[in-house]
This record gives sequence, structure tokens and C-alpha cells, in this order.
Amino acid sequence: MSRAPDTWILTADCPSLLGTVDVVTRYLYEQQCYVTEHHSFDDRLSGRFFIRVEFRQADGFDEASFRAGLAERGEAFGMLFELTAPKHRPKVVIMVSKADHCLNDLLYRQRIGQLSMDVVAVISNHPDLEPLANWHRIPYYHFALDPLDKPAQERKVLQVIEESGAELVILARYMQVLSPELCRKLDGWAINIHHSLLPGFKGAKPYHQAYNKGVKLVGATAHYINNDLDEGPIIAQGVEAVDHSHYPEDLIAKGRDIECLTLARAVGYHIERRVFLNANRTVVL
Repeated sequence: MSRAPDTWILTADCPSLLGTVDVVTRYLYEQQCYVTEHHSFDDRLSGRFFIRVEFRQADGFDEASFRAGLAERGEAFGMLFELTAPKHRPKVVIMVSKADHCLNDLLYRQRIGQLSMDVVAVISNHPDLEPLANWHRIPYYHFALDPLDKPAQERKVLQVIEESGAELVILARYMQVLSPELCRKLDGWAINIHHSLLPGFKGAKPYHQAYNKGVKLVGATAHYINNDLDEGPIIAQGVEAVDHSHYPEDLIAKGRDIECLTLARAVGYHIERRVFLNANRTVVL
């Protein structure tokens, strides 16, 4: 569901306590804010409550006063909340290697307004995709990787991310394993995409390995990065059936399409504040 351009987004989570829904919705009612979308989830296993509300502001709405009042109401519940203003467009840095399908798709969706974000930089360990970034008038940073000094390259990457003011980092087929140090710095606000094949095929030419095993499903997984390679909290997944008539190049083509769609879906969920981290899992509202 796309977000209306004139709505605020309120997201909150807290321990599961009686009155969690009421403390949010009653406060919005008292502030004369009209709720246009509301979703909540109570996780009985973790004992946490999650809520996301879109609302239209009342006349004379004062953000600072609204925040202060909700903080006071939510204190008894241990409630943590975020408030996102209408038309907010987060700054985004995209990291790539040589494959261009995910980058091209994300930039297209930004250009047509499907993804309300501003890509402020593209970073790569190869020069190949600079023309694509230049066409979109986005700064392109090529930091070649020295196998003997990987930390030096990552320091340059982090400098661009920090100086750009990025609120989200997207690894759009960036084919390098990030160091534990960089993973820790990006934990919870960097999204990666990779293929999902069953059985799992690692290493070179995974789709050729899958073809040799006669797979019947190909897919993709978008997740937040952490220090466990390709095992961070999952945001979105996509899958499509294949059969004996699909040769390796067909599997690769289907995989590209699913990666683009799945990554775009995950990015959309994130920038619309629909994703909550819940230990090693996510809640997507």
C-alpha cells in the first residue's frame, strides 16, 4: 500500500501491556488527528507490542508539543516511538559491484516516484556502473579493493556514507563481504539482497549448481545485514516456480527479476517505516 503524501507516520513498540493500543489511539484522538491507516501486532513469544499509524494532522499541529505529550503518555509503558513527517524522503546510499539490474531498478522506481527516497551516492568496488549513475546525476565513488588492506577501502566507504547524511544503505548486489566492524556500524539500516535457492548453493555460479540439481523454485531474500553472512533479519522474500525446461541462463534471468522486485519491496517497507526489528526477526506492518 502506497503512503498518502499528506500523512504523518507514527511507529512505536513496547512491552506487551494492557492499554498499549489505547495509549496511542486515544492520544491521537485527543490531538484531533485523523487516523488513515493502523496496524499493530502483539508478539506473544517475545512479549513485545508493535504499532504503526498513519494520520493527518489537526489545524495548528505542533510537532514538538505532540512528541512531548506522547513521550509522557508512553513512559509508563516503556514505549519507544518515531514520528515521520509527510513527504519525508530519506537519503540513501547504494553499493554495487558489476551487476546493474538492482541499481537500475531502484533508480527507475525513484525517478517515477514509486520509492520516495533520494539516492545521494553510489559506491562501488568497480568502475563499470559509473555511466548509469552519471545519467541520473548521482555522485559515483569507485573504491578499488586492495586484498591486503580491506580496512582502508571500508574507511572510504564509511566516510561517504557519513558525510552524505544517509539514513539507509542498500547493497544492490555488492559482491564483497563486509567486515564485522562495518556490519556493526550499519546494523539495522543497511539492506542486502541475495538469491534464495533450495537446496542452498554457495560459491561460484549458484544458478548453474541449481540447474545441475534440477531445482523447481528460484527466489530472492532481502534482509538487514549483520555479522552473520546472509543471515540477517529478513524483510521480504520472493519465489517463482521453474521446471526442467529452464536452462542456467533462464534461471539467472528469473533470478534477476525476483531480486529486483524483492529488493524494491524491502526498501519500500523500510522507507515507509513498516519494519520493526524483533530480536533476530522482523515485524512488517
